[in-house]
Amino acid sequence: MAPLDAIPEELSRLMKYFPETPVEDRPAFHRAAESFLSQAGPKLVRQFSPMARVKWHLAASGRGDELSELLHYERENPGAFSVRGLRRARIELPGVESDSLPPSVRNFNRSELPVRSKLLKLAWRDGKLVVGGYAYIPNAPSATGKRSLRVAALRRLGSRSTLPLRLRTVREPRATTSSKGALHNYDWSGFELAIDPSRLRVQGKWQPATWRLGIGIPRPGGMSIGSVTKNNAGAAGHSLTRFLDDGVRLVAGFHRNRLRVTVDVVPAEVVGHESDGETLTVTLRSRVTTPAGKYPTGFRISHASSDFAHEVPLQQNGTGADGWLRHTARLAFADIPVDRIVPGNSIKYHVEILFADGTTRRATMGEKLETGVHPLPEGREFAVVTDGVGNFTPQIRVNMPLVDDVRWSDDGELVLSGTYTGPVDGMKMVLRHTTRHEDRPLPVEFADGRFTARFFPDRMPSYDGPLPLRQGRWLPRLRATTEWDHTRDIPVRIRPDLVDTLPVVRRGANRVYRVERLDYDRIFVDSGPVLAPELRSAYHQRQMSDVTTPELRKRPLWNAVLYNSFGGKQFSDSPRAIYEELVRRDSDLEHIVMVRDDQVILPPGVRGVEWGSAEWYEALARSRYVITNGGIKDWFVRREDQVVVQTWHGTPLKRIGADLLGTPKANLAYIASLPQRSRQYNLFITPNGFSTPIMSNAFRLQCEVLEAGYPRNDVFHAPDRVKRAAAVREKLGIPADKKVVLYAPTWRDDQRYGGRRFKLDNRIDVEAAERELGEDHVLLYRKHHKVLDSIPGAGQGFVYDVTYYPDIADLYLIADVMITDYSSVLFDFAHSGRPMLFFTYDLEHYRDTLRGFYFDFTSRAPGPLIKTSEDLVSAIRNIDAVSEEYKEKYAQFRVDFCEPSDGRAAARVVDRMLAVNDELRG
Repeated sequence: MAPLDAIPEELSRLMKYFPETPVEDRPAFHRAAESFLSQAGPKLVRQFSPMARVKWHLAASGRGDELSELLHYERENPGAFSVRGLRRARIELPGVESDSLPPSVRNFNRSELPVRSKLLKLAWRDGKLVVGGYAYIPNAPSATGKRSLRVAALRRLGSRSTLPLRLRTVREPRATTSSKGALHNYDWSGFELAIDPSRLRVQGKWQPATWRLGIGIPRPGGMSIGSVTKNNAGAAGHSLTRFLDDGVRLVAGFHRNRLRVTVDVVPAEVVGHESDGETLTVTLRSRVTTPAGKYPTGFRISHASSDFAHEVPLQQNGTGADGWLRHTARLAFADIPVDRIVPGNSIKYHVEILFADGTTRRATMGEKLETGVHPLPEGREFAVVTDGVGNFTPQIRVNMPLVDDVRWSDDGELVLSGTYTGPVDGMKMVLRHTTRHEDRPLPVEFADGRFTARFFPDRMPSYDGPLPLRQGRWLPRLRATTEWDHTRDIPVRIRPDLVDTLPVVRRGANRVYRVERLDYDRIFVDSGPVLAPELRSAYHQRQMSDVTTPELRKRPLWNAVLYNSFGGKQFSDSPRAIYEELVRRDSDLEHIVMVRDDQVILPPGVRGVEWGSAEWYEALARSRYVITNGGIKDWFVRREDQVVVQTWHGTPLKRIGADLLGTPKANLAYIASLPQRSRQYNLFITPNGFSTPIMSNAFRLQCEVLEAGYPRNDVFHAPDRVKRAAAVREKLGIPADKKVVLYAPTWRDDQRYGGRRFKLDNRIDVEAAERELGEDHVLLYRKHHKVLDSIPGAGQGFVYDVTYYPDIADLYLIADVMITDYSSVLFDFAHSGRPMLFFTYDLEHYRDTLRGFYFDFTSRAPGPLIKTSEDLVSAIRNIDAVSEEYKEKYAQFRVDFCEPSDGRAAARVVDRMLAVNDELRG
């Protein structure tokens, strides 16, 4: 059990929200904390994190004011504190006198001040191994320039031999970014060093030895020493092998992800392989003079997870010109099972050389041995591949695309080309995001056993025009056009002898693209962040908000409107409708839109500012009007002469904000902050009379509330809505004779990858739906913007993934039927009067366990609540009868939740917004 797991859950929750605890209830918590610590004992408490030790000591000692201040500090600086001291390192925290804490609470032990490091460069240059990265001690004082007292050395395992290395300090902002903290700056934690292999000789000779690289960093109370840890991609994420002499290798590898350097004096190695179509012949060489028993006698190929193992004897074939003995092993392909070899699943085999003394050694590649591919029947191939350590690694797989040429054209086109001998009819390529699990089409051509994929990463097609490739890693994959998901994708790899040609880099308009690798030879395209390196860290963002912003607020306001829609992910919703109303009025205002990752196409004349950029901070500090449909930042404070309009983004069905009090979902700190947050708004817009009292209470509103209706719903009354709908259908390529079913579910709190990254919880049997409805319907599938994953069957004619269509309002206009669940889209779409179906397969769990509702949804829903995919398809097929059945409920629902609804919501908001400005300016 982890030490903090020993704390009772309720007591831990009371600690978390202690600042919000009424004063009269605090003594009971102090007594409970004292009782817990006395029962836990000093030994367990000592295992708490330094911050936790201080918090629980303050709690048990009844020092509530200090504890409250400390918890407020921790919320702003999670995991961050300062380390001070001369002979003993101790914790320092604001508002807490260090000397008032017992030594067992305030002092650190050595393990609590570890070196945090990351390898960023591993290369062979001028006969030396070059190692680069960063290393620092979290929360301890760090270097502020090139002068650094850090040291580096290699220590030979099993010996006291140590080789000091010269370490050069370099600036590396990625260190600060990786720390995720806002309190400390580690920009000068970068380092570079070079290892001369000649120094690794023992008594002037090459002898087998392994050396561990250590970095020593001075700190209060002494020095911390740590290893350099592996990266997860590129050269710094893979081992590196170089031959120093005939049969002598230098291997820069990893043990438990920590860098080690090994001198490997090879007793035997693989130097050749060839195939006649039925048998693989492998040639080995071994030293003539070897220790007793180190004579190779056999060859074992195995695969642990399938329990396959096969041994082949070696036949000696004399001595080669290099003076080494030659041996051959013959492996019949028929002896290797291939039943598990299907697209998306290949098998790598472990190969060992057997010696006469009963020992074994992993088979490694000779210096001049090349990898290769041997064809097998039925679209399979036997590939001889390797890895960074130089292991001889056979693999059986389906025919795989193998890149042998990566290049950028002068106009920014990336071309990946190589060999592919598999089937080409009915095959396509996609780019798949490694963390969002989403796909983008990758144009590809096949000819004469080769493929060529071409695309412009800085100009990817989108609904409204070209956009740069979304930030992150994108893996090219080969996929049959008949496949409904990614499970049988064929990976695209680079030829193993070309891995050192990567990365291939190109600077786009606002970001850097890199073609890199993982899993040694798996190629990917990395689309870098838009923000400059010096702005990517929490520390530098804190400097912008706390230091730069106050200075910007002293400057005159711009006559400008700044819009925030869904955190910069779109320019849509009510902020977009307000913009369009201002444009109709020909107002003399500059229009600025927050964008994230450069993923929004803006109307002509509208300026975008990247979220977190210097331009973003200035626009937030100097725009006269700010229109937002969600939160901005906790630190944002409205200027006295600014007008901030909060439009929010939905009628509440699920309980929100302060209305979650008394439930496990209640975030007491957030709820306590609501009054201050609402004071930053001049206007809070509500969509209907039902929502106004709920939002006023749930958000603890202390600003003017304007029940104007949602500007985004003016679209249902727009004079050009029919023309606009026709244009949308044409843009999406929807056949004129097909009815449109729009599916727009919300996310599930208990279906997540972590943080605010939610899984797709698809319960529609899409294949069955296509069989029943495909002849005369299409299904538009729009995920919630917090949900990841690709949509099964998208792009095959029936299912359209419209998640990234710029504005859902356009989709409302073309939808003949809406399917949703508990999403607030149901209140918006009700303005259309068109049928709605509610796919509520988890109603009881969602309502009673996850969120809770404001009203009895089962009795007031304007359409049927459906549990199964089969019933959902049936309801779509019989939608006229369903509509008739729910006609009266639908009419009442519109009365209750869709008023006002006259197409003038944006005008009402703009009228009041401009009037507030006039009032502020006198």
